[in-house]
Amino acid sequence: MASSATISSVGAQAALVSKPRNHGISGLKASSSISFELGSSFLGKTGSLRASVTTRVAPKAKSAARILPEASYKVAVLGAAGGIGQPLGLLIKMSPLVSELRLYDIANVKGVAADLSHCNTPSQVMDFTGPAELASCLKGVDVVVIPAGVPRKPGMTRDDLFNINAGIVKSLIEAVADNCPGAFIHIISNPVNSTVPIAAEILKKKGVYNPKKLFGVSTLDVVRANTFVAQKKGLKLIDVDVPVVGGHAGITILPLLSKTRPSVTFTDEETEQLTKRIQNAGTEVVEAKAGAGSATLSMAYAAARFVESSLRALAGDPDVYECTYVQSELTELPFFASRVKLGKNGVESIISSDLEGITEYEASALEALKPELKASIEKGIEFAHKQQGAAASV
Repeated sequence: MASSATISSVGAQAALVSKPRNHGISGLKASSSISFELGSSFLGKTGSLRASVTTRVAPKAKSAARILPEASYKVAVLGAAGGIGQPLGLLIKMSPLVSELRLYDIANVKGVAADLSHCNTPSQVMDFTGPAELASCLKGVDVVVIPAGVPRKPGMTRDDLFNINAGIVKSLIEAVADNCPGAFIHIISNPVNSTVPIAAEILKKKGVYNPKKLFGVSTLDVVRANTFVAQKKGLKLIDVDVPVVGGHAGITILPLLSKTRPSVTFTDEETEQLTKRIQNAGTEVVEAKAGAGSATLSMAYAAARFVESSLRALAGDPDVYECTYVQSELTELPFFASRVKLGKNGVESIISSDLEGITEYEASALEALKPELKASIEKGIEFAHKQQGAAASV
């Protein structure tokens, strides 16, 4: 794969920037040591999502080295014609780091690709329809994003989605294992608490499992926490960072409000209200849409942010931190969402300090979420093993 950054002289289009301040590293202001000034940059120069992955540009100096990002990475979106897939494709199309945007779905993806191909950004858009074209879609890609599956409807829990979405994820991950086993794999399909363990078991069976490159995208929980806290406390949103740990459903979502940056105090009532709102925010959207869909736009926004963070890490940015659901030894559970440091090879380290010095309320909530998260993990693993057993008996 081509290098994603080259050093050039003053005439380059992107300037070397100052070291970011130590704040907001996984909030809306996710820190970066590279600032993109390309005309086609991700959401433009002032877009709020772009603001989440860049820092201020240092004053230009004639002798200063510049970093020129190249559109070098291939990203595949599996489920690209869906409610999340379409806006997600648009946001990824705006990244200056993407050379090829490959869109896959079982139907209706050609029109989505044609539409996105008219956007004057560097990446080439390619469409792939149905299982027969899935392998071609995946060969040689650097990042695979999987929003495929059915959405939540009023009255449905993420558990209700399990049987349908588990089978979809299984089939797609098998193709990923066969065609791009070294790619970063981003799982959006719910229930993430179970679909990530399913993916891990499939990859293990194929002999290509790398726990550092398999991610459950829980970024939306962080995005919501940052938004709700900023609104509640009258803070500047760009500066707010609330780490969210645990899982990605209901009570398994645990915002660590005591770790909010900038430092802010919450009453017991505020803590409980904010925690419950963050945990139930998906239901809030489902009910507001009254049967017309789930949280597709905010999910696409959060997923695009995580894609951009992954691309920055692949490009060599040394300061990329995000909360994500991964294989972990942070607790006794085999999978756990927490802040991690991302690098060229995936997860470089899991940030354990977020769980140190938490409040009594948070410690109690952490213990309360473990049985439900454990059950979801075991359900995913059991599903994968049953599928493997059935395949072996045929």
